[in-house]
Amino acid sequence: MAKGKTTVFFCQSCGYESSKWMGQCPACREWNTFVEESIDKKSAAKGGKTSTVSEAKAVPLSDIKLTREERMSTGIGELDRVLGGGIVQGSLVLVGGDPGIGKSTLLLQVCRNLSDQEIRVLYISGEESLQQIKIRAERIGTFRDSLSLLCETNLDVIKTVIDRQKPQVVVIDSIQTMYNEAVSSAPGSVSQVRESTGVLMQIAKGMGISIFIVGHVTKEGVVAGPRVLEHMVDTVLYFEGDRHAAYRILRGVKNRFGSTNEIGVFEMRQNGLTEVENPSEYMLSGKPEGASGSVVACSMEGTRPILIEVQALVCHSSFGIPRRTAAGTDFNRVNLLMAVLEKRLGLKLGDCDAYVNIAGGIKMNEPAIDLGIVLAIISSYRERPIDEKTICFGEVGLSGEVRAVSMAEQRVSEAKKLGFTVCILPEVCVAAMRDNHAVPEGIRLIGARSVKDAMDYIMK
Repeated sequence: MAKGKTTVFFCQSCGYESSKWMGQCPACREWNTFVEESIDKKSAAKGGKTSTVSEAKAVPLSDIKLTREERMSTGIGELDRVLGGGIVQGSLVLVGGDPGIGKSTLLLQVCRNLSDQEIRVLYISGEESLQQIKIRAERIGTFRDSLSLLCETNLDVIKTVIDRQKPQVVVIDSIQTMYNEAVSSAPGSVSQVRESTGVLMQIAKGMGISIFIVGHVTKEGVVAGPRVLEHMVDTVLYFEGDRHAAYRILRGVKNRFGSTNEIGVFEMRQNGLTEVENPSEYMLSGKPEGASGSVVACSMEGTRPILIEVQALVCHSSFGIPRRTAAGTDFNRVNLLMAVLEKRLGLKLGDCDAYVNIAGGIKMNEPAIDLGIVLAIISSYRERPIDEKTICFGEVGLSGEVRAVSMAEQRVSEAKKLGFTVCILPEVCVAAMRDNHAVPEGIRLIGARSVKDAMDYIMK
């Protein structure tokens, strides 16, 4: 081995460094995540910008002056919602998702909208040629000259181009293809991803440039490379959804400039991604009429209520061990709710197969959909359809009680907008809405203290 170089082992999950290989990482407790890499001690010791002892000075909190952060609109309302209102100057945003989900398409659409506002944008690709990007750009629409393209993977060259052109927004596609000459390991390795992100962070903060980074994901669905990558950036966005389905969900996992509970819903079309401004109506399209085991529930994603159809199919098992399947919700939660129905309501579900599905392929794990799952199972078991204009929400406890959920007023208002006339919800929420005089006209509220109250209403 060359003089000045040494071999170390890095954990691919959290970036923990060790001088020897270990089966389990002592930091994150993951197994078989250590990889061997050779590093140059001299280049690693240089690091980033540091301050001398005489320059270091602590500042009192009262002396810090706040300035109103200026945000740039991306021209896509759903993306602005997830970002917290727009792009913050000097922010570093990481966008992850499965291959073919639409990450590059979305960012190219953002570049198009920003260029229409005469904002200087630099799109840097390490995976596609200029001709390939041009083909995708023609499918999206026309672009202005304020958008520049660069195919490069060397960070030193990229930094030189940024210093010369001084763009306001930069897109890096993707971080796993970039390499820093000061690091001897291959592109995509733990060291390269960490050091490359550090260089981009210095550019973003030092020059006030907003940078979007595209990150590949592993088979577990997390961004490939060290976990420290997500800690270094300001915002982490994940693109979710089946690549063969029409819709996509953009979810904020981390956001230093806004809420992490917001989601954006998109639909993939021929000319790119289109916003879905009313996800509830989109999710409920095609709902069957007069079918048992189907009910509409309401879930909250941030400040947005989303109405979803919960489907259940319960039938007697032909085998000794009944089969249970859950699609779009937590499998263990479904088993728990079925145990509650057996114990508290006396339903003989022990010899029945049960299949629960959230229609549309969307994934929801909020406890407020518990009541929807329970009523769908009861409806299928008793072969009693639930009225199409009935909606429900509420958390179900092990004693069979229906517990309160947050933002009940917003859920009821959304149900009324879509034409629902009856809402089954926790009795506590009904009392709180009546005390606040927040009961909307045109919809009947049915308060349920327990799952028995809810079952009695739909069975009458």
